[in-house]
Amino acid sequence: MKIEQNRKVILDLLKSKATLKQNIAADATTIFKLFNDAINTELEALQLQIKDPRIRLFTKEKGQFEKHVYVGSDVLVFHAHNNVFRLPDDNPLWGTHYFKEDDDRGFFGVIYIYNFLAQSFLQNRTQDHGYLIGRIMFNKDRHFMIEGKGQLGTLFRDVENMELNEESIKLVVQMAFVFAIEFDMLIPPFEFVSEMTVEEAQMISNNSQMQTGKRLGFKMKSDDKEII
Repeated sequence: MKIEQNRKVILDLLKSKATLKQNIAADATTIFKLFNDAINTELEALQLQIKDPRIRLFTKEKGQFEKHVYVGSDVLVFHAHNNVFRLPDDNPLWGTHYFKEDDDRGFFGVIYIYNFLAQSFLQNRTQDHGYLIGRIMFNKDRHFMIEGKGQLGTLFRDVENMELNEESIKLVVQMAFVFAIEFDMLIPPFEFVSEMTVEEAQMISNNSQMQTGKRLGFKMKSDDKEII
């Protein structure tokens, strides 16, 4: 009977795909905790060497899936998405042996890393921009890849052979720190700041809240320092 057949299809999907997504989402909690621990460890190591009180090295917890990390003049926002995503059908990774062998490997949890200026948060400059510097995607086996800037976007592409563990997570955290510190805010073109509204002038006089972002300059700094 068609109804019974349809019900069996639904049950099979719930037992397979829905369970898979729940497992990855649950593992995201554990993985984000590993990132949280790695961040804290790295900051503690830096704090032992940096005694200048002007250099920010601290964190602010923003719930179970978000952490703000102050590193010098920057804030790195680590955010774990609470949904699970599948690679698009046209992604060339589907043509590799690793994904052909098991379709379930193409479903990923995601952690985003954004870079903001520290003053944007400290002065509540809500119009300031931050930039995505890394998107960490991990599957049911904790194999992962990263789309991102600098080394974050070049060293972590081999999802078949890369696994999230204590060492790899620490390396990702360190690279994120280096990229943020090296990603300088450059002087904007003269024409860009040649006009100002009354509202902008009032904002400056009140809280130095003229809209700011690292990409206001002529071009981005070439790339980040290499980490071995």
